[in-house]
Amino acid sequence: MSDSFLAFAAARSTQAESLGAAIRRLSESVSSFARDGQLSGPGPVFVGIGASLAATCAPVWELRSRGIHSWRLGAGDHPLPFPASSHPVFGVSQSGRSAETLAVLESVDTARRYAVVNVVPSPIADAVPEAVGLGNIPDSYASTIGYTATVAALGMLADAWDGGRVHEGWSRLGETFATVEREIDEHVRALAPLFANATSADFVGTGPAVGSAEESALLFREVARIPSTGMSTRQYLHGSMESAGGGVHVLFGDEREHAIARTLAASGHRVILVTGEPVEDPSPLLHTVPVPRLPAAQRAVIEVLVAQILVGAVAEVRGVDIEEFVFHNADIKVAAERPAV
Repeated sequence: MSDSFLAFAAARSTQAESLGAAIRRLSESVSSFARDGQLSGPGPVFVGIGASLAATCAPVWELRSRGIHSWRLGAGDHPLPFPASSHPVFGVSQSGRSAETLAVLESVDTARRYAVVNVVPSPIADAVPEAVGLGNIPDSYASTIGYTATVAALGMLADAWDGGRVHEGWSRLGETFATVEREIDEHVRALAPLFANATSADFVGTGPAVGSAEESALLFREVARIPSTGMSTRQYLHGSMESAGGGVHVLFGDEREHAIARTLAASGHRVILVTGEPVEDPSPLLHTVPVPRLPAAQRAVIEVLVAQILVGAVAEVRGVDIEEFVFHNADIKVAAERPAV
């Protein structure tokens, strides 16, 4: 992203087309990296912060599902220099200016530095021998296409790692995205009044959908100004669920999440279940949003589409101006152009 942002609704209106175009560019880039032998050996460590960290969740799950050791780490959560290892380190930053992510990369041996960014050139892109660029896609302040294209880039990298093949579904995902958006838009927008007087929102996801829960919670804090938390299903069950009260609970998943949704609804709580499976025993407080069954990273793109539609409608219901943040922090981004040293 640059310092000139699209309106949230405008970015969303062209997202399906922009996503399809980005995936076509990324397919060429990922294929080139694979041919050059850069996507082999020990699994990648992805470092990022905020939405960029959430975007790494499903791709890491995909890698681990193939028996490849991979991690996602908060860029600001580790003392520097970053520990030496044989694992390549990927800095993930849509703006290419995240201060914490850049600091991690600069503490790593140059040969192990990689990056996935939207903006090239940028400080993070300039800090690595070669970056995977999304294509300088215009984005909204609360990220829309920047986030979904980042998930796509990371998901394709995960597919191709260590001799793997990029899943054919990526080539159709832009069309799938547009189709799902048409099918669910009206239904999802109709759920916005559930949040009219909500004091909080919980977003809960199974395994690879934890990133969807985290990004949804971030969007609801940024766009709708609702205190929100994203967490994994298992963490939720280990105590966090006990504080269910005046909020709304949004669950991403197909198995255990169905049981949680029924339990919450039976106790009088408002629940939205984003799922690829039919729901048994629906109740007036349990609202479902169907999504197609796809590989984890592709599904993560569709899951966040649900959150984007919903949060825009909730902001309207609550009368929130979504184009400006409340707080501006001076130390989370480095300058777009850094002085030579």
